[in-house]
Amino acid sequence: MDADTAMQLLSQTLFAAVKVSAPFLIVTLLVGLAISVLQVVTQIQEMTLTFVPKLIAVVVVCVALGSWMLSVMVELAKRMFEMAASM
Repeated sequence: MDADTAMQLLSQTLFAAVKVSAPFLIVTLLVGLAISVLQVVTQIQEMTLTFVPKLIAVVVVCVALGSWMLSVMVELAKRMFEMAASM
């Protein structure tokens, strides 16, 4: 394996990781922001208030986008195995 192939594998892997993790990060960011605004408006300073909505949001993202995330990871694994077989 030469350096170009290794860099290509690394970039494909990192791009797949970003694609899979982005929905979780975006949703938890938005939910956290909404809960923070709600806490500021109502002056409720409960630390556990942000945990449950974020947990529910992550579960909803898993259910809604789980098959797409799995297909991204399977496609990456197929490319890796094809590349390993051709060497």
